Amino acid sequence: MRVLVSSLARPFPRRLVLILLLALAIPLLIPNVARAAVSEEATFVFNTFAFLIWGALVMFMCAGFTMLESGSVRTKNASMICLKNIGIYSIAGLAYFIVGYNLMYVDVGSVIGSFNFLYGPSSAELDLLDGDEGALSSVVANGYSSMSDWFFQMVFVATAASIVSGALAERVKMWSFFLFTLLLTAFIYPIVGAWTWGGGWLSEMGFQDFAGSTIVHSVGGWAALAGILVVGPRLGKFRKDGTARATPPSNILVVTLGVFILWLGWFGFNGGSQLALGSAFDAVSMSHVLVNTNLGAAAGVVAALAISRTVMGRTDLFVGLNGAIAGLVSITAGPDIVDHYWAIIIGAVGAVLCTLGLKLLEKLKLDDVVGAVPAHLFAGIWGTLAAAIAGGASFGVQVVGVLAVGAFVFVVSYLVWRLIDLTIKVRVSRQVEQLGQDAGELGIEAYPEFVLMPEEFDED
Repeated sequence: MRVLVSSLARPFPRRLVLILLLALAIPLLIPNVARAAVSEEATFVFNTFAFLIWGALVMFMCAGFTMLESGSVRTKNASMICLKNIGIYSIAGLAYFIVGYNLMYVDVGSVIGSFNFLYGPSSAELDLLDGDEGALSSVVANGYSSMSDWFFQMVFVATAASIVSGALAERVKMWSFFLFTLLLTAFIYPIVGAWTWGGGWLSEMGFQDFAGSTIVHSVGGWAALAGILVVGPRLGKFRKDGTARATPPSNILVVTLGVFILWLGWFGFNGGSQLALGSAFDAVSMSHVLVNTNLGAAAGVVAALAISRTVMGRTDLFVGLNGAIAGLVSITAGPDIVDHYWAIIIGAVGAVLCTLGLKLLEKLKLDDVVGAVPAHLFAGIWGTLAAAIAGGASFGVQVVGVLAVGAFVFVVSYLVWRLIDLTIKVRVSRQVEQLGQDAGELGIEAYPEFVLMPEEFDED
């Protein structure tokens, strides 16, 4: 024992002390450098993953629109709705890849971006994929993968086009509609996007639209309104005395499912518009956005149902479902900058405007099958202005943005619809409309075992 104590009491050689100190210091120094590098790459991974996973959720909204529209039309047109919606997503994806994204985001001046065709990964990303590890730092410095951003932006343009589909259901020709969709997704929407999210003149003025109350939803609403004016109402929708015939949804279960899918997809729509998930700030802000999104939708349902008996003469489930959509559209402009109680107010007011708008369109003899114009255009305008009222955006700039986007999209869309009508026609024949587009254009019925009931039509 004495020998052991004596050896322990003996001082360590200086060289050994230095070695021990270095052994302790090096792990403390090196991991700090490594942690900084890993943190930057981790931020890149989280941001990229957010774009991809939120984008996939927004893509699922296409299923929601399909369910909502196919359940809202009569059974004889349900198959056509399914075809149109999968066509919309496919056309939008190709158009935005070939030309749309470049017009919206690449080398944007005040009005428009690049007319170059196709879009792809950066040269550094291609080098990394080819095995050049030296390109990693350049790739990571961008903050996210180039194509993940393209994917997230693409699903938004598909959403705008889907809005038009429901409004013109049951009487617009398939190929005429697809042609308009091509022009909307390749040129009209990207130009508006260049003005705003692309850094153009409205962005420079300070226009704020977090996830697209105006940029996405009112663009779709204005395009739908122009189409409604050109295509006209469905046969028999309005009697000779001007009153509207009720055309209740053929499958309210499917409509309700569609709204729930859209509600779910909206969390990706608004949450993903944070455009980052690489910091605590981003995570907290995204949480704030998702809560406001949910509150806006919930308030929209309650408000719409509360006034439906007064406006429609009954407690109307369809009105309540549209109230959810209107509440979601309304909060989309400013979910990041308004308090939670304001999200409730904004969603409720949007739903009231939507419900009153449904009645207004009937008075004006404008036939909007799913209520797309009140839910997306009227509520979109309100939500954009509400971002100033409740969130501190400039009211004057928001008004300028609403008017500029509205004038451009409506005028151009109206001219495009007219041009299509003068060439290949926009409307199906009377025979096809009476028979239904499923049998008349596609030769397939969604519900072949059902017996179609005769409908009333005014004789011209």
